[in-house]
Parts: sequence; C-alpha cells; structure tokens
Amino acid sequence: MSVSEPGRTPSWPGGATRLAGVIGHPIRHSLSPVLHNAAFAALDLDWAFVAFDVGPGQGKAAVEAMRALGIDGLSVTMPHKADAAAAVDELAPHAAQLNSVNTVVRRGTTLVGENTDGAGFINAIRLDEGFDPSGRKCVVLGAGGAARAVVLALAGAGAAQVIVVNRTPERAAVAAALAPAVARVGVEADAASADLVVNATPVGMTGDPGLPVDPVLLHSGQLVVDLVYIPAVTPLVSAARERGATAVNGLGMLIHQAALAFEHWTGLEPPLEAMSAAAVAQLTLH
Repeated sequence: MSVSEPGRTPSWPGGATRLAGVIGHPIRHSLSPVLHNAAFAALDLDWAFVAFDVGPGQGKAAVEAMRALGIDGLSVTMPHKADAAAAVDELAPHAAQLNSVNTVVRRGTTLVGENTDGAGFINAIRLDEGFDPSGRKCVVLGAGGAARAVVLALAGAGAAQVIVVNRTPERAAVAAALAPAVARVGVEADAASADLVVNATPVGMTGDPGLPVDPVLLHSGQLVVDLVYIPAVTPLVSAARERGATAVNGLGMLIHQAALAFEHWTGLEPPLEAMSAAAVAQLTLH
C-alpha cells in the first residue's frame, strides 16, 4: 500500500488507518483536511483526516465520542472551543487560561485539551516573517477568541506592551486581563506607534470591504498581520503595503497552529513545506 498516494490506492484507508478530524459549524470550507492529509502523506503515515459538521450545542458530545470511536486527534473550531474545554479530562495551561480548546489529543482513554492558536501565531511571525515580538509594542484589534490567544501569546513571547483595541472596551479589558503585566486597553491611534499590528476581527473577509483600522496610522517599519486569509490580499493587507508596512494574511498562523496539532497527535516533526504548499494550492483553486 502506498499511503503517500491514498487517493489512488483502493485499499486505503484500511482497518489500521488512524483517524483525526475537525469539528465546527459551518465546516465545509475548512482547510484542515488539506493541511493534515498533506502532512500524513508527506511522512507516509497511515492516518486520515476528515471534517465533521457538528451543530451548535453538540461540541461536547462530539469530543466525548473520540473515546468510543477511537479518534486519535481532533481540531476544534467555532462554535465549539469552549464546549471542548468543558468536555476534556485535562487542560493544557494556555487552554485553561483561555477556556478554549482548538486541539484534542487522546492518550488512551484520557482526552487532553490544547490551544495551539497563540503558539501558531508566534511561530508564524518569527519563522515566516523574521519578527521577534520580544521588547516590542504590539496592538491587537479585536477581543474575541483569536484576539485573546494572540494577546496571551505575545505577552508570553516577551512583548513590552500589548494594547487591545475593540469597539467594546469592556471586552477589550477581559482580553487585556490575560496579561496584566504588559497588556492594557487602548484606542485606534495606538496603532501609529506600534511595531506590530494584528487584526483579529472578521473585518475584511470576502464580501466585507471594510478596514479594521485607519490606514493613515500604518507605515514602514511595522509588521501588519491580518488573521483573515480569504481573500489572500485583504483590504488591510493591501492598504498597509501601500503605506510601506510589511503586511501578511493569517494563512501562516493557520498552518503553524495545525502543525503544532499534528505534532501533538503524532509525536513527529510536522512537514511544514508540504502543509504550506497544499494550503496555497487549495486556495488557488478558489
């Protein structure tokens, strides 16, 4: 059997194939199957990854089913991250702080909840963009789950300041409270003096031409990261580049958080090049 060519192998998957998947709603747009199946193929692993469309309120039941079905790994996306945190037996430290799980690892009958979002973001800016957040001033736009993961990760990476900007200051305060030593609530104008500006809001997704920050505040010497990755060049990325800033979308974070999940499940070093190439090829089709 050639596991590296599963689509062309009639005997694959087989009875020994190990299963991982992603739960969310909606989920059919997810790149997770593309990323993980490319990784499994690159390393000739007899694993398969599928997407499960799990309706709101059913996340806890889906996580608990891992034991009965023998599913070895699970990625979790909206709206199930909090339900997954409540369903697992153990929470890794960052998952516990965020009360949010995006990765579940089955170790025997024990389910362990991890959150790889923040570490995936840090790996993306360090490894892909050569940006070290240590000692830097960072502005995070938004206060939802992704924003909170980024705030916590930037603080852990040694950022000098993490400023949270959100339309609702009360929500910004909740995010900033994750890292009280360095994080605070700010205003949009803080972006002008930031080394790093992160858009962790949905503003700029396909069909939304809006900008999460006034581009006049952006300039050369800054790294601007839009966690939105569809379209590939979001309005923010385009505007930031026009102002001379280095600007990238959120595909790097997506790939790196998936790579960390892969490592948790398999214990192997993830094949980042294969995962990245698969993601880019898939997005090019759309």
